[in-house]
Amino acid sequence: MNTQIEKPGPERRTAYKAFRSITTRWMDNDVYGHVNNVVYYSWFDTAVNAWLIEQGALDIHGGDTIGLVIETQCNYFASLSFPQSVEAGIRVARLGNSSVRYEVGLFAQGEELAAAQGHFVHVYVDRQTRRPVALPAPLRAVLETLN
Repeated sequence: MNTQIEKPGPERRTAYKAFRSITTRWMDNDVYGHVNNVVYYSWFDTAVNAWLIEQGALDIHGGDTIGLVIETQCNYFASLSFPQSVEAGIRVARLGNSSVRYEVGLFAQGEELAAAQGHFVHVYVDRQTRRPVALPAPLRAVLETLN
């Protein structure tokens, strides 16, 4: 029995619907001279949430609905390091009633292939009760543009 896990290869920029620039910081590098793996997850969150805020689909301070991460994953293909600029490509892979699977590709500025790519799943909940709610119509409309 073969127990090897099949790892996907890096995707091209054309696989993503929207892009957001991210500036690396000195503190992002670890002792090995490249961006530490935990920073990539922060970039995923930043790229998606900043895009949603810019589109008017997410009010992080006063909105009744908030997204909670319930799953995340990342594959790494090439190192990124300070002072590189990174471009995060985003798309929606699955749009449910109360959940969304976002997929993010991280590209060194100007590169065609992703240095890393992964996903995270948000379940949208009522801010007060923390119980799942249907995606608000304005949020769903914006997410459909990434589908």
